[in-house]
Amino acid sequence: MYNGIINIYKEAGFTSHDVVAKLRGILKQKKIGHTGTLDPEAVGVLPVCLGKGTKVCDLLTDKDKVYETVMRLGVVTDTQDMTGNVLRESPVHVTREELEAVMHQFLGDYDQIPPMYSALKVQGKKLYELAREGRVVERKPRRVQILGLELLGLEEDGIHVHMRVHCSKGTYIRTLCHDIGERLGCGAAMEKLIRTRVGVFKIEDALTLAQVEDCVQNQQIDHLIRSIDSMFSMWPAGRTGAAVDRLLYNGNMLYRKDMVLEEKREPESGEKFRVYDSQGQFCAVYVYDGRHRMFKNEKMFV
Repeated sequence: MYNGIINIYKEAGFTSHDVVAKLRGILKQKKIGHTGTLDPEAVGVLPVCLGKGTKVCDLLTDKDKVYETVMRLGVVTDTQDMTGNVLRESPVHVTREELEAVMHQFLGDYDQIPPMYSALKVQGKKLYELAREGRVVERKPRRVQILGLELLGLEEDGIHVHMRVHCSKGTYIRTLCHDIGERLGCGAAMEKLIRTRVGVFKIEDALTLAQVEDCVQNQQIDHLIRSIDSMFSMWPAGRTGAAVDRLLYNGNMLYRKDMVLEEKREPESGEKFRVYDSQGQFCAVYVYDGRHRMFKNEKMFV
């Protein structure tokens, strides 16, 4: 069984669930999970967790993301992108300077109302299911962060805007396009979306499903799967002795003396560590409790 994280290039027409289903067939294993949905027509980076790596799925969904998008001015749709029904069209008289000024207003914290056509649940039912029934329900704004918003170009037609967005988890780019359009007074909808980065996973390193299949057939897949512990490389490492391995495997608390730290210093209270057994196998993430001089298990990977 493969264990780790693989960087998949999701192609247009596939849902994130489609990618997982196809990978199960290619890799011939069931334990696979994705790290956050991309709309079917969107393309780009989709980190997929394999085997024991599925335990980091929830951690990867928290990572910041970078997108490149094309926003079309002068149109409003029910889905906030160009796959939906047009609700309103308006003339567009927007200069590059006006566009940049409005975009700048969205930098930082931003209360975003999720679109009706989304997978969020209200009273146990997905919003897009309610939308397809013709129902519109109240959605509470969610605080997101726009860490960067760059105007890459305004086409000669004056209505197609190319942008790069660096944002926090949970940000809907089509809603951002819609909200920018409302602020401009002409309306807008998302026409194209490419996710170029999720945390450390970049689009230039992403593999299509066909490429993964070729690598499996040529027995070259192993080096393309990122190890689980590499996801926590920002934290120092610790190692247990053979006498303590069983306690580690059970997720027990470990005394300070039970752990040999990679860095020759005293750990700080609240500091997280990658923990390996006496054979060098990555097993868990532990947090140090300075008051009791003990390491407490946060997440196991054995």
